[in-house]
Amino acid sequence: MLALAGVAAPFSGSLARAQPSAPSGPSALPMPESSPFSLHVMSKPLYKMSYAEAAKLVAETGYSGIDYTVRVAQGHVLPKNVKEDLPRAIEAAHAAGLKAEMITTEITSARDPGVETLLRTAAQQGVKYYRLGYWDYEPNLGVVGTWEKLKPALNELAALNASLGIHGAIQNHSGTRVGGAVWDVYELLRDIDPRWLGMQYDIRHASAEGGQSWPVGLKLLRPWIRCTDMKDFKWLQSPGAAAIENTPLGEGIVPLDAFFKFAAELKMGGPMSMHFEYPPFERATKPLSAEEQRAQFAVGMKKDLAVLKGVMAKHRLA
Repeated sequence: MLALAGVAAPFSGSLARAQPSAPSGPSALPMPESSPFSLHVMSKPLYKMSYAEAAKLVAETGYSGIDYTVRVAQGHVLPKNVKEDLPRAIEAAHAAGLKAEMITTEITSARDPGVETLLRTAAQQGVKYYRLGYWDYEPNLGVVGTWEKLKPALNELAALNASLGIHGAIQNHSGTRVGGAVWDVYELLRDIDPRWLGMQYDIRHASAEGGQSWPVGLKLLRPWIRCTDMKDFKWLQSPGAAAIENTPLGEGIVPLDAFFKFAAELKMGGPMSMHFEYPPFERATKPLSAEEQRAQFAVGMKKDLAVLKGVMAKHRLA
């Protein structure tokens, strides 16, 4: 996680010049253009593969794009090598017939070293959306105090994004970090132009934290949602406790049918990042050779895609 830089740090040229307009009220919020979902695979479980090998697997299993991890943690493209390696990765995706409209990053501040280079390179390569990193609530500041500290940094990121023509998105992630409650993302974004900074809505995390109330947060944040994530989970329960276990799509409790019903009503679309966080993608039960791993990955990816396309077709989204 990247820390916030000090407020006295000098602006880069692009950041200093950018002046994104802020919404003046709910009626002024620029709503996203309605577009079909494009199904990307997040490359986290594939990051040890070459760009060509990963792209070939994604294409063979029926997806339309790849969401490269451009970060230190399980990074398919390391930020320090982004100028050389991201073009190579995207070239491999295009050679396999895939889109590369979105990337996953650890960015939390426009003032961190290398951020402008990373985003400029991504924008030049046709990337339209990037996912940000995460922030922790600071105990000495409290919830509201943490929001107030973060808002200037988010305004600076929106300004940088506007200058480069790229959209940054906060993922709502279950837990006690910023964004876990979903409502807190609205408090951070309510005065920011949705074209440049918004939310990567994750129904798995929203349903884990929102229970039955997640549709309220979805409707509230709809103007800022340009991209989404997809995965599933179930609760492992014991007296007085419960733990999350990620599952193949359709085998958990994520309300896929209800989510896509709302997606159709709210005219949601754009790039969707498919996440694979169950065995063998993560926590494999036994060591696998590269060939065994690839074969098992392909089975899981195809199975999840069939479930996803089935429920999307029901709501005329595929």
